[in-house]
Amino acid sequence: MKFIPHDYQQYAIDFIESHKTAAVLLDMGLGKTVITLTALNNLLFDCFEISCVLVIAPLRVARNTWPQEISKWEHLKHLRYSVVVGTEKERLAALRKQASLYIINRENVPWIVEKTDFTYDAIVIDELSSFKNWSSKRFKALMKVRPLAKRVIGLTGTPSGNGLMDLFAEFKVLDMGQRLGRFITKYRQDYFVPDKRNGQVVFSYAPLPGAEERIYEKIADITISMKAADHLKMPELIESAYSVRMNEEEKKMYASMCEQLVLQMKGDEVTAANAGVLSGKLAQMANGAVYTDDGTTLHIHDRKLDALEDIVESMNGKPLLVAYWFRHDAERIEKRVPCVRLDTDEAIARWNRGEIPVALIHPASAGHGLNLQSGGSTLVWFGITWSLELYQQTVARLYRQGQSAKTLVVQHIIVEGTIDERILRALKRKDKTQTALIDAVKANLEVNPHDEL
Repeated sequence: MKFIPHDYQQYAIDFIESHKTAAVLLDMGLGKTVITLTALNNLLFDCFEISCVLVIAPLRVARNTWPQEISKWEHLKHLRYSVVVGTEKERLAALRKQASLYIINRENVPWIVEKTDFTYDAIVIDELSSFKNWSSKRFKALMKVRPLAKRVIGLTGTPSGNGLMDLFAEFKVLDMGQRLGRFITKYRQDYFVPDKRNGQVVFSYAPLPGAEERIYEKIADITISMKAADHLKMPELIESAYSVRMNEEEKKMYASMCEQLVLQMKGDEVTAANAGVLSGKLAQMANGAVYTDDGTTLHIHDRKLDALEDIVESMNGKPLLVAYWFRHDAERIEKRVPCVRLDTDEAIARWNRGEIPVALIHPASAGHGLNLQSGGSTLVWFGITWSLELYQQTVARLYRQGQSAKTLVVQHIIVEGTIDERILRALKRKDKTQTALIDAVKANLEVNPHDEL
């Protein structure tokens, strides 16, 4: 297929070529992979500025998406690549192949840094948000070799999924601390104030007045941002809530967990040792079942299953994608509704051919890189995630370029009076920060990126 870039795609290509350090915040569906590959192709074979590229991506994206994009486009078919995944023996064999691009999954970044010779003069980080944790092994490993790369490109659609604090590590791995500083303590002092705390222990930080604007100004020179709705004819996105209610007995069980942190039921004990565990337990209970301390599953209600069954019936055979969070959610859904989990390449292909009426997807394993828009245009959240990044990425599997439906429906099954309502509100609050960042560095296509150096 011949690649004829849209104006916004050409702008992004030029931006990458003209910036040795580039943060490319492209909304889902804008074609960030082909944009990056085109820029790399030009830098490799037209400008001769680089010779060997390391691409770091989520496993499925590394194994499937990047190779598929290279083979899809006519101007990239001569580009030699090697996918470095699998066992250590398989990875070493892949590194021995002659190629211009070596594509590795993010979990193996420490391995490639510590066990092999780092000879790459360009690094691409697909899903820059994977490096938001400054204390993680992958972040520390990559920082060791970051000075060896002449060019670094960070790609993501959700740079601050959990707030501005994420940006410190993401941009340090790009510019080695030039813009937001080298140390997290200094970053906190400059832009944040302690928020929730217990004595000397600080659990969270809140931005100082004007901090967002100052941070965006610091990173603007190496950052390009675009929203899909600004550049593509996207379907109308309709979001709604399907509310259900527990009965009085179920409400009492739920309230007991909130107030006493201990639920006694049928001789089994469920405990919530801290707020994080408690929120997980409450989310499970809202979904209809909860894991006990010994790993068994206690049934609480079928309200969401009843609602899902009604939704499936109302679809009249039209494909439905169902997002779940807990393992017992999927198990209970499978017993109630004929469905297929999208956890294999074959299942994904069947979905896109329209052969699966109801498909299950887990945001953590299938949030990034999957093109599911050919299979349907309706998504139901059976269980909601706290992660804005995973939430947005999952919605974007359908809400992206190539979606033929005029409307995309995203429905949330919500149990009234439970943590479901709090999670939805939290996602909306986080989205304000996300939207502010995107807007602050939004690309002005009237400006020549070469003038911004």
